[in-house]
Amino acid sequence: MASSLSASVSSLQSSLGLLDSSISTLDAGISDFPRLCKVLQTTRHFELLPEPTLREAQQSLLDEITPSIAHLLSLATNHVEKLSRREQALKAKCELQEGRMSSNESRQASNRAQSSALRDRQGGGSAAKAAELRRLVQKKERLKYAVERLELQGRQRERQLRKSMAVQ
Repeated sequence: MASSLSASVSSLQSSLGLLDSSISTLDAGISDFPRLCKVLQTTRHFELLPEPTLREAQQSLLDEITPSIAHLLSLATNHVEKLSRREQALKAKCELQEGRMSSNESRQASNRAQSSALRDRQGGGSAAKAAELRRLVQKKERLKYAVERLELQGRQRERQLRKSMAVQ
């Protein structure tokens, strides 16, 4: 029995040696396991989305932005039209002022010519007639100026009416 016991002990020692060897091999194999896990771990840098989801997001964004863009375009158009009308009004005002200046210059020249003609005609004539004539000349000039102003205002209103009809 001693021999069978000694065979059992020796077999057990051999098994323990083999187990130690296996543990050493396994330990050497898995000692680098945490680093390998880290290296082999995949990191997603970009998320892939299905095309329908992408289209829905684009449509949602478009639905959200479109009213704002339309509103801003409307505001810009209205402002441009307002500036255009103001420009036309300023041009008409400029024309009116130019007309006033030219009529004023022609009036002054006409007045000088008429007063020198009056002086020549009067010779020793009555001062009352000269004053009446001057008053009538001034009235004529005022009326001429008023007619020119009304004509220019009429042209300006015509332009504004045409512009407002074109906008509609």
